[in-house]
This record gives sequence, C-alpha cells and structure tokens, in this order.
Amino acid sequence: MTNNANQPSVGTGAAAPVQDAAGAVEAFFNSQLRSWPVAFNNFEALKGVKEKTLDVEGFKIRVQFNPARIVSSGAKVDKASLSKRPCFLCEKNRPEEQFGMPFGLDYTILVNPFPIFPRHLTIPCNGHCDQKIEGRIGIMAKLADVLPRYTVFYNGPKCGASAPDHFHFQAGNSDFLTYRENFANIQTTKVLDTKDGKMSYATSPMSVWIIESSEPEGLEALFDILYKELPINEGEYEPMLNLLCHKDLESGKFILTVFPRKAHRPSFYGTEGEETMLLSPASVDMGGVFITPLEKDFQKLDAEIVKQVFDELCMSPESVKKIAESISKSVN
Repeated sequence: MTNNANQPSVGTGAAAPVQDAAGAVEAFFNSQLRSWPVAFNNFEALKGVKEKTLDVEGFKIRVQFNPARIVSSGAKVDKASLSKRPCFLCEKNRPEEQFGMPFGLDYTILVNPFPIFPRHLTIPCNGHCDQKIEGRIGIMAKLADVLPRYTVFYNGPKCGASAPDHFHFQAGNSDFLTYRENFANIQTTKVLDTKDGKMSYATSPMSVWIIESSEPEGLEALFDILYKELPINEGEYEPMLNLLCHKDLESGKFILTVFPRKAHRPSFYGTEGEETMLLSPASVDMGGVFITPLEKDFQKLDAEIVKQVFDELCMSPESVKKIAESISKSVN
C-alpha cells in the first residue's frame, strides 16, 4: 500500500514557494527511483529506446519505439474490461514500493512506472471517480505552476486514458515534447480577448485551440466557454479531447492547448494483419511525440500516416470554425 506519511505536500494550501515545491518534487522523484526497482529499470530503459523525427507539414514529430507502453496502447477501456480489473490508481491497489506526494488535499503525485518522458508523473484524484475534466482546469494550472519544467496533460476517457474510471492528470518534462516549437509560428485565428485572457484556434495540420491567461481562474473561465460548445457523443459524459497545460516562464501566463477529437483510435488500430498498427494516440502524441510499442509500427510510421491520424481523430476545420462563430456570438 502507498505511504504518503513522510512526503511533503505541495500545491494548494502549501506555504512553500514554487521553486521549493519544484525541488521537493524532484527529490521525491529521485527517491522513488532509488527505492523502486521496476520504475528505475523502466526509466533506465528509456535511454536506449529508438527514436526518429518526421516532418508533417512543417511540424516536427518525434516517434518513439517504447515496448513498455503496450500496457497503455493496448489497454481495454470498455466497461466490462474495467470492471474486471482492480484500479491501479487507487491507493489500496498500488505497488508496495510506490509512494505518493500529496498535492493539496485531493490529489497525489506519483512516479509513472511505465514512462514516456525522462521525468514522468501521474497525479490521480484521491477518490475513485470518472475521468472528467469539467471544473478541474484551475487545479491543472496550479499543477503547472508548481511544476515549471513540466507540461501537465489530460487524456479524455476515450482519447488515450488507460484508466478512464479514475480521474488523473499526468506530467512530463516539457523539453521532450515538440508542440511548443511547432505552434510558435502557427497561424491562429483569435476568437476572444477578455479580462480573463485570450482564446484562439488553428486548423492545420490538426485542429487545436489555444487558451492563455495570467490566472488559473481565468484559464478555467475561458475553457468553460469552449467546453460547453464542444459536442458530446451519445452515451458519453464529456466531449472528446486532449489537453496540454504549461506556464510560460517569460510571460508568466498559463497556456492551455486543447485538441478536440472526433474518434478514439485510427481506423487501422489493431494487432492482426499487415495493415494494422497499435497506435492509440493521446496528449503526448498530439503534443508531437508518437509512441509505438511495436517495432514494426515504429519502422512503418511516416509523415503520411501521422497526417492520416490527425485527419481521422481531430475535429474537422469546418466544425472548429462553427464553434468559433458560436462562441463569438454568445460572448459578444
């Protein structure tokens, strides 16, 4: 069972400055690797993973061959399968060696034992509740505040989350992802510019919304406007989306990047047959790093296939523009 007793708390309610909180998280991370052989070995294995870089319409996309991630990419997330397995994010089911670091009263920072990033964290809610982002963007921004070298991300229940039955964020060192440099010169269309911050969108090479604010509360207020406009599929409880959040150290603003989705997995997802690939894209993939747990898929994945994934999974430009028009009319 996880023991949090000897770990300092960071985040909401903590008195320590941000730099002290960041140092505490780093110390916690290192202590976990020293005491947890499985995590240590998996992070060490990352140093030897194969990688390649693709150019997708001017976007830099890194591809990683990471066999350990088959646990996530191949995860069965239907209700029947979820009901048959113990929730690995609940404290009572975590490995004996896995310690947690409290974040405020409601969340716990954990080291992810099946990493993509050189520094990979999972931050579950302490209670067992569905993966639903509504009302939690402020917390996401506060996490980004105390983790200045990380990008905090959220995968919707049918957008890459391998535990859709237990709410959680994840975080990884920001310099691993390529989305910031990809979006630095991207052509965007401004939708809102208010006291809370700004909202804009782009549609190439994938549909994306970018929200920025100086305060967590402003970020949440703007996201709520967008969230209410996104469609929800029949039988589901939230729009399909992936989120990336970081704090820009120069401007001090929180940047939330929203990838609205229309499909869970690409049409060629699977393990049987020459035409299939075990690709289950989530926030990391949308953020510029595609994860392939099978070597054949690593070899096969090229810029054309990546663009096909964006086209099949991301909301269409036409739908994005309609939502932008609706937001503009409702606010103005």
